[in-house]
Amino acid sequence: MENEIRAIITHMKEWIEVYQDMGFDPPPVRVQRPGSGEEAGANGVRQEKRAGECQTLEELREFIGDCKRCKLHVGRKKLVYGEGNPRARLVFVGEGPGRDEDIAGKPFVGEAGKLLTRIIENGMGIQRGDVYICNVVKCRPPRNRDPERDEVETCLPFLEQQIRIIGPEVICTLGRVAAQTLLDDEFRITRDRGTWRSYNGVPLMPTFHPAYLLRNPAAKRAVWEDVQEIMRRLGMEVKTNA
Repeated sequence: MENEIRAIITHMKEWIEVYQDMGFDPPPVRVQRPGSGEEAGANGVRQEKRAGECQTLEELREFIGDCKRCKLHVGRKKLVYGEGNPRARLVFVGEGPGRDEDIAGKPFVGEAGKLLTRIIENGMGIQRGDVYICNVVKCRPPRNRDPERDEVETCLPFLEQQIRIIGPEVICTLGRVAAQTLLDDEFRITRDRGTWRSYNGVPLMPTFHPAYLLRNPAAKRAVWEDVQEIMRRLGMEVKTNA
């Protein structure tokens, strides 16, 4: 019976990937926010308040500690906090660590990360260390599944405070989960990417996740167009032949 269930789950995941590649979006990741009309758990409210008291990225990282606040810590090798310039003008936000990131303890170091680095360095003409890169959740979801609602809600105060501390001029979300987390549940990556949004007054550009580009190289052109928009917003020279 257990083997049959595993086979069904594997089959469903394969079909989800097929539909994603065809441009269809899975159901949205719903995030429960304090004051949004839905009752937030007391623990989530306390956690947001405590995280909001941290004044530096180092202080926030120390506050997070060896986090066991949600079930993602089970099986985790390393917590992936984020890295880059603490005063970056541009912050990239992904959904969560993968296998390589879980091992290294750093965001975007696998194949998708290498592609993101090329976009930053070859495309934008700056160094990866000039920007800040982080994720919605700080621990790897099992089998690289999407983070679940309770996991996102637990980690969200940390991401929000990272953004407050850095004070970027632009945020770029990578993929559906990151965009829905910082924007709203109605966001659809295939429909809405490439359009300027706002997160707490900060201009936000949603685009495809680099992992999606590895499966769908034709989408690289769309991402480059989005990156060009970011560069223009930051007053950077746009390399039209990149």
